[in-house]
Amino acid sequence: MTDDATILVVDDLPANLKLLDAVLAPRGFRVRTAATGEEALRCLQREVPDLVLLDVVMPGIDGYETCRRIRANPSTEYLPVVMVTASGDQQKVAAIEAGADDFVTKPFEQAELLARVRSLVRVKRYHDTIVRQADELARWNTQLETKVAEQVQEIERVGRLRRFLSPQVAGLVTASGEESFLESHRGEITAVYCDLRGFTSFAETSEPEEIMSVLRSYHQALGDLVFRFEGTLEHFAGDGLLVFFNDPIPCPDAPRRAVRMAVAMRSRVAELAEGWRRRGHDLGFGVGIAQGYATLGRVGFEGRYDYAAIGTVTNVSARLSSRAAAGQVLITQRVETELDDVAVTRPLGPVELRGITRPVAVFEVVGLNAAAVGT
Repeated sequence: MTDDATILVVDDLPANLKLLDAVLAPRGFRVRTAATGEEALRCLQREVPDLVLLDVVMPGIDGYETCRRIRANPSTEYLPVVMVTASGDQQKVAAIEAGADDFVTKPFEQAELLARVRSLVRVKRYHDTIVRQADELARWNTQLETKVAEQVQEIERVGRLRRFLSPQVAGLVTASGEESFLESHRGEITAVYCDLRGFTSFAETSEPEEIMSVLRSYHQALGDLVFRFEGTLEHFAGDGLLVFFNDPIPCPDAPRRAVRMAVAMRSRVAELAEGWRRRGHDLGFGVGIAQGYATLGRVGFEGRYDYAAIGTVTNVSARLSSRAAAGQVLITQRVETELDDVAVTRPLGPVELRGITRPVAVFEVVGLNAAAVGT
């Protein structure tokens, strides 16, 4: 529908303005009028119509100059302009050179005038649609860029969380948007440290590719179990691995869960060790578990953060691991007290641990009570 368009008619003769209004208004066009080129330009500053019908000969600036100024303005440079000229070819050429889209000659025929107006209004509507779609596309692109940037930030944030949290716990933290747990705080944890027996001599006598192959399978196996039991991974360091429970997500059964994970690790590494032995590598697996208070929080620098636990409890778990023989899971008395009937243990008595001032009462986890753990 083009007959609802707004037409600006510019002519210094009132009779011509009335005539054009009488032709256009009954067809549904909204007609605005201006008596001079200057007045027309002021009208365009207030409202941009769908088309301008512009007389050539006017006082002040003529139609050619008015058309050139319309074209020079970015807001009206594509506005259709029809010049109303005398019959001379020279005026027609001048109208086109000034930037007019079309022209009608005086005296004009109504049918021709209406046909030219409707044709150019359709072009204007097509142009407006393209501009609107381009603007919408630009907005969508901006929104998409913003959304992509937000998603990239979120992916990076989740990636940072998954450095030390299991996927399911990282998902919960991400969904809540809560990261206050990253700030330094004090809490009670159950720390699990494990490493390989004989790894130092193995590393000294083996090729780097073989060492990496062993570590890759070892890390994959243990990492899967850490995530399965929803432990918090503090770090991998060669064959050494430190995991703790009850922070940042509260874990009411932290000691029991830690022991169950350690026993599962022992079984999994025993399977790996069979393959290592066939390749001539004699590697065992030891675990130490302790319970106590630590200071926890984010450590590191921009682009490389970890979540760390600082305290004697982690040192005790590491020292227990170093004292463990291949296949042993050693725990402190505090952990053993919290196990109820989940595991079968045997006391080893007070043990001197390097760097710990007092002897520590140590227990060995012989195995799990299948009925108690439901497995």
